[in-house]
Amino acid sequence: MFNKVEICGVNTAKLPNLSAEKKLELLQRIKAGDQNAREEFIEGNLRLVLSVIQRFANRGENMDDLFQIGCIGLIKAIDNFNLDYMVKFSTYAVPMIIGEVRRHLRDNNAIRVSRSLRDIAYKALQAKEKLTAKKGKEPTIEEIAKEIECDAADIVLALDAITDPISLSQPIYHDGGDALYVMDQVRDEKNCDDIWLDQIDLSEAMRRLGEREKFILNLRFFQGKTQMEVADEIGISQAQVSRLEKSAIAHMKKYM
Repeated sequence: MFNKVEICGVNTAKLPNLSAEKKLELLQRIKAGDQNAREEFIEGNLRLVLSVIQRFANRGENMDDLFQIGCIGLIKAIDNFNLDYMVKFSTYAVPMIIGEVRRHLRDNNAIRVSRSLRDIAYKALQAKEKLTAKKGKEPTIEEIAKEIECDAADIVLALDAITDPISLSQPIYHDGGDALYVMDQVRDEKNCDDIWLDQIDLSEAMRRLGEREKFILNLRFFQGKTQMEVADEIGISQAQVSRLEKSAIAHMKKYM
């Protein structure tokens, strides 16, 4: 369905592709109140919307509907983007578009999540948007917890309940030949608020291993033991430890 030439009455083959210089010029005109520049900029970034909604193409959703929802996210990004951020517009817009699509999917999800968890999750998402607008950067889980007066662990649980797990290394957009990955949107070296996402992804993959494989990986990567030390502890050869370790890691990669 996605590969059709026309979506929502828009001929995707004829969509313009704006240069970086043109985007900057249009953004400056938009901030000055130029409505024609705003319309031209929206049309020039519809390819960005199409690129983002590709990752939702296999969910059985109507792509015309997702395109329209993605356009709402694009418009929100344009209205809130600040040239002082010193980042590419696409870097700022992609999570806004994804958030709008995911919000639509959550609201139309047939899987029922408890009312209390859903309430916490929505409060957390609202607080996140509020704090992001106020501080110009994405808040940490602790900051969100303080804002809504809720335990940080409960927020993580609530967000996990309404969000499908994704890999941090999943590409979501290609801008000028450079792939933009999920980790680019959640990484924060200063606050390290991406650690909980990493742990959720890792924990899900670890659950799919056998008890011996879990034990070996725990000794190797969480306790820092060498393969020889692990072999002595569980009574097998170093070669067997190496083989089991490689097999476990390869198996985990299928789910991360």
